[in-house]
Amino acid sequence: MKKIHIFLILIAVVGMVFIFNQVATHKTQSKSRSTEKPLIVGSFKLIDQNNVVRTSSSFGNKYLLVYFGYSYCPDICPTALSNITIALENLGRKNSKLQPIFISVDPPRDTPGDLKIYMENFHKNFVALTGNQKQIDEAKKSYRVYSNKVDPEKSQTTDYLIDHSSIIYLISPRSEMIAHFNHSTNPDQIAKVISEKIK
Repeated sequence: MKKIHIFLILIAVVGMVFIFNQVATHKTQSKSRSTEKPLIVGSFKLIDQNNVVRTSSSFGNKYLLVYFGYSYCPDICPTALSNITIALENLGRKNSKLQPIFISVDPPRDTPGDLKIYMENFHKNFVALTGNQKQIDEAKKSYRVYSNKVDPEKSQTTDYLIDHSSIIYLISPRSEMIAHFNHSTNPDQIAKVISEKIK
């Protein structure tokens, strides 16, 4: 009888130790997750279509809707920018909390003047950004964006295409990504998600 009693006590002790370890592990994991840096921390220092220097902190408490592309892009970029334009129109008054941004991955061809003309095709609130190659590379790294010329043999000419990431980022006022969309995402869906995310 005593052996059974001792055995039951041992089982209880082992169970308590297991539960304690599980709770401690959960707390450690939760703490770790809360202190982890977000995958995307959007930052940049570039020049807009009006030759004004802009940084990721230039827009106050607005949410940023950011897309990387280039004005010579034949189809994907116009699709993304058009979808952003329609989504902003669908949001109505809520779009005042947003700043749409287009960052060029093709600084040799996308000068501020060229971007100013190009952006006339899209939402009036768009800020288009360019800079030198180093500045663009730093912005791309911050957003984990990839871009590269498709045909290296044409790298010394102005007749080339660029393969690049095609993601629309929703960035909080704290410069953290809170949502993202494919370039072909339906504008209604983009507007719906944005409406749920912004405060």
